[in-house]
Amino acid sequence: MRYWSFFLFALLLLFSPSAFAQQYRVGAIGFYNVENLFDTLDTPGVRDTEFSPAGAKHYGTEIYLDKLNKLAELVEEVATDVTPDGLSLLGVSEIENRSVLEDFVRHPKLAHRDYQIVHYDSPDKRGIDVALLYQPKYFQVESSKSLHLNIFTLDGDTVFTRDILLVSGSYDGEPLHVMVNHWPSRSGGEAASRYRRNAAALRAKLAADSIFTDDPNAKILIMGDLNDDPTSPSVAEVIQAEGRLRRVRPGGFYNPWYDLFRKGLGTLAYRDAWSLFDQILVSQAFIDPDSEGYRFYQANIYKKPKMLQKTGQYKGYPLRSFVGDTYMGGYSDHFPVYVLLIKSI
Repeated sequence: MRYWSFFLFALLLLFSPSAFAQQYRVGAIGFYNVENLFDTLDTPGVRDTEFSPAGAKHYGTEIYLDKLNKLAELVEEVATDVTPDGLSLLGVSEIENRSVLEDFVRHPKLAHRDYQIVHYDSPDKRGIDVALLYQPKYFQVESSKSLHLNIFTLDGDTVFTRDILLVSGSYDGEPLHVMVNHWPSRSGGEAASRYRRNAAALRAKLAADSIFTDDPNAKILIMGDLNDDPTSPSVAEVIQAEGRLRRVRPGGFYNPWYDLFRKGLGTLAYRDAWSLFDQILVSQAFIDPDSEGYRFYQANIYKKPKMLQKTGQYKGYPLRSFVGDTYMGGYSDHFPVYVLLIKSI
């Protein structure tokens, strides 16, 4: 494994005021809702006809390859200002199957990183799943499983949504647990659908509590498109992710996106308002000054001018792949997010 060291002078004031220059090892871990990365096949039993050549979007090989290229171009760039290896781990959502991930990681712009895949099929009726991509030079998987969400409508019908992916392993020699989420949407309205996201949040919280039972100082990342903001009940009340460092207790989570959201920043736009649904929550051990190893340093939304719609009704919004059935040639309707972890050397 190669390690990359950087003089992060901003860290000195935060962690070591008396030192003139401290070297740190840096890890970048991200999440990206890639907006409907489907293959071009019309799969029986899956609601994916629109993403096929015969569908209304005329989603054929040319569009598929262009979308792969756009996503690979973007992922290749993220966090390379602090580490040449970019994102060591990347959680993704809205991918149809393992096949599209294999095409993605083999893309010429990403192949040199040797991303490996952890993926399970979810019961979502559109066929979309979550997954974790990782560079084996940084992370070695020891176990993984899909956490099913038993959610029902008020009429007792099953809500077919995305499972939570839990991956445990060793990150640069340190135990790390990662949960990749894509919680139920706000279809039908935020209030009416709230119970579904609360149920997903509870499933993630119980999984984290189980890990903490075995290791009270466990380092856990809960990442994903939560379809809720940092102040929403699912995040702030069910998971109890705190937006203030001093309020985080052992067995709890810090939400570094809280202040960004309060400042009006977001990862997706709807009706001229920004939401910050894409988040990475970090367990208390990442911010404990007495904790050894990697610590949380910074949370970032990756947003560049080329990723923005330049004209029209959606000017300033993320430049997405489709608006209705019209291919826009963009990246996604979400911006990627990532956190920087640091360890002194």
